[in-house]
Amino acid sequence: MSDAQNDTSAHEPAARPGPKEPNPGWEQLPRWEQRFRAPRVSLPDWAQDAPERSLFVSNATGTYELYTWDRASGKQRQVTDRPNGTTDGVLTPDGGSVWWFSDTDGDEFGVWMRQPFEGGPDEPAAPGLGPSYPAGLAIGRDGAAVIGRSTDEDGTTIHVVRPGAEPVEIYRHRESAGVGDLSRDGTLIALEHTEHGDAMHSALRVVRPDGSTVAELDDTEGGTKELGLSVLGFAPVAGDTRLLVGHQRRGRWEPMIWDPVAGTQTDLPVELPGDVGAEWYPDASALLVEHSFEARSELWRYEPGAEGPVRVETPAGTVSGATARPDGSVEYLWSSAAEPPVVRSTTGAVVLDPPGAKAPASEPVRDAWVEGPGGRVHALVQTPAAGEGPFPTVFEIHGGPTWHDSDAFASGPAAWIDHGFAVVRVNYRGSTGYGRAWTDALKHRVGLIELEDIAAVRDWAVESGLADPARLVLAGGSWGGYLTLLGLGTQPDAWALGLAAVPVADYVTAYHDEMEALKAMDRTLLGGTPEEVPERFEASSPLTYVDAVRAPVYISAGVNDPRCPIRQVENYVDRLAARGAVHEVYRYDAGHGSLVVEERIKQVRLELDFALRHLGKGEVAGPAS
Repeated sequence: MSDAQNDTSAHEPAARPGPKEPNPGWEQLPRWEQRFRAPRVSLPDWAQDAPERSLFVSNATGTYELYTWDRASGKQRQVTDRPNGTTDGVLTPDGGSVWWFSDTDGDEFGVWMRQPFEGGPDEPAAPGLGPSYPAGLAIGRDGAAVIGRSTDEDGTTIHVVRPGAEPVEIYRHRESAGVGDLSRDGTLIALEHTEHGDAMHSALRVVRPDGSTVAELDDTEGGTKELGLSVLGFAPVAGDTRLLVGHQRRGRWEPMIWDPVAGTQTDLPVELPGDVGAEWYPDASALLVEHSFEARSELWRYEPGAEGPVRVETPAGTVSGATARPDGSVEYLWSSAAEPPVVRSTTGAVVLDPPGAKAPASEPVRDAWVEGPGGRVHALVQTPAAGEGPFPTVFEIHGGPTWHDSDAFASGPAAWIDHGFAVVRVNYRGSTGYGRAWTDALKHRVGLIELEDIAAVRDWAVESGLADPARLVLAGGSWGGYLTLLGLGTQPDAWALGLAAVPVADYVTAYHDEMEALKAMDRTLLGGTPEEVPERFEASSPLTYVDAVRAPVYISAGVNDPRCPIRQVENYVDRLAARGAVHEVYRYDAGHGSLVVEERIKQVRLELDFALRHLGKGEVAGPAS
């Protein structure tokens, strides 16, 4: 379902209901805290052969964990119960078991565990495989599983694991790869790989369970073209060898159908701007099309052979995930910047509504289009309901970098708005949803290109009267944290304050300490290793510019983070300390972020307090007004 956290100990949690009622002091909590504490659920996954059995993630206990849901009886049961939470889980096709990924305190290095749907002890799902970083999982109807693994020593390996037998390795390569899907009858396995050395643009290979190749599809032509492919899924019908594939041949992501056995490719007349993804309806009669464009998303239904897709009505905002059910209805997770997330159905029903108080609404976004050095830059702007600009303004920079901010609910930005700040989110070059050229534009001048776009939007915000030039905050997590530190050093006069969460701070050390898949991505972005292109790593590393930083800087980091490891953060902090620069550091016992609600609240409170103290606005607000 998403990245997982925590230890590998077996356990047998008691059956528990869904999300709890809030504590009696709920109304006295600040609105920004209520948004984090409000019970939430993910879009439920469902078992292919037992669609009444579902799996979802909830923060019901104060930590994000996996839950089963029997739709027929209404029973919900907590599957995992670990100090740092769990979110990576899959149902077997028959709905009999839950596979969940068990790491150690958020380090993302671990093994798959298995627990019966109805409850019971956990056991290793593939006891013959040691710990690794996950690289995809597909589970067959005969009990076999295809498991992708990534380690620093071996690169990527893929194994077929059958009940009672030793794992069989069917793939190995130093470059990054992963399991895409397994055909319904278990005879075909789709793999994504980057053997050509471009980690941003995958090629596809379909193999048999013995590892022998059935067919190849490589739009990169051996790494000579920047055109990616992605596995969207085999047709869910017995004997159907068609594979739904995402491609970039027309400058954006869109779907097509590839039959690796027949050797045919079928283009689909889905003429929509922006990026387009799709998945099969359960009977393979149609495709559920997910369309992302200019920070919003919508759903369409396309029947192969039709002239075009038909709109599936959803409210304006962002669909964060969707699935077609056997009865033809569509369930989807929806939110907007103003309205909290809810799992809806095209039947009109709310599918899974956790009990308890709901998250307070926030302010809607408005769009800003700013001319930048590489073309028009799209930004999303939120302002407090009361007061007029210029506002103290937080530039909240998204991670990725191949991601994008959208008109979706986010508790972090909403907390700043509650405290009188405007929030500006910039979909800089490198962001998705604006075409392949925009996403691929940041190569070689990594970090610096993104900051050019952010600077253009910053200048617009000041000139338009939105932002107070003396109270501009640069903030972000992960890649956004990296851009924050890089921006504070390369644009020292532009920012009054910096807030960097789990950042890349020393690019060379980060490269040597990070997980293997991210090493491959950095080689793609920068054109080689630190030894091969030292000048590029130096130009793109925040450590290079640390002595130019003038603004107070706050850094938070997970001590078990495999993506932005702690040693390179400490190198940067030591340089700040050596020259007496104003800074504070918060280290916490988790990985690349936290799945614990109290920990998330603590981190936001520390950031708010740091900003308000240094911008002369007092302390973090207490009880809600």
